Amino acid sequence: MKKFREIHHQFMAEGTKLVLDLLESSVPVKMIFATDEWIREHAGKIRAVPVPVTLEELSRITALATAPPVLALFGVPEPGLTPDALKSDLVLVLDEIHDPGNLGTILRIADWFGIRQIVCSENTVDLYNPKVVQATMGSIARISVLYTNIADWLSKIPEGIPVYGTSLDGENIYSQKLTRNGAIIIGSESSGISREARLFITNKLLIPSFSDGAHAESLNASVATAIVCSEFRRMNAV
Repeated sequence: MKKFREIHHQFMAEGTKLVLDLLESSVPVKMIFATDEWIREHAGKIRAVPVPVTLEELSRITALATAPPVLALFGVPEPGLTPDALKSDLVLVLDEIHDPGNLGTILRIADWFGIRQIVCSENTVDLYNPKVVQATMGSIARISVLYTNIADWLSKIPEGIPVYGTSLDGENIYSQKLTRNGAIIIGSESSGISREARLFITNKLLIPSFSDGAHAESLNASVATAIVCSEFRRMNAV
């Protein structure tokens, strides 16, 4: 539950890949609950004294449909992110992303394209929601995420640094010269980028439809993120 995650500053991770990815990161581990077999197999990678449990016991505390052989509690890391980060790289700014699966997938996309920092609006779904953590497939260990008032954060961006945002009245992304650094705002699944955040956009981008007739009204937020990140990296690959 979110209120207990906030009280204890801890979150839960389940499954071998996710737990091992976090154990290999700097995220502090608090407790590990695992089967005897899992403990023996991964003894050299464990950074805390594990609590041996059975699969039956894990099935009582898991958030998954089928209990995995390991469940661990990790401390919530302190995000370190300032607008100055935009001087050297891209930063994703997520404006009211509500779906846990979308947020988790966006972290995986950022990880794939080497974007290490994300800023989330205060009403974006909680990063440590178990569904989000699971959907990141381990990428949560490699991405720094800051929750803040994004209008305030965007207002502190140094002059001259571009702020990109997708918009139906934007310029075709495939014909634009995209920079190596800057902020990329991704809007909510239902209403897009908020009015407050739109005020800071310096470059409006359109992902064009190639359909001759009727087509989907919009793209899923994580799909749009993947397209945008791919085009930025392709443009600056050399």
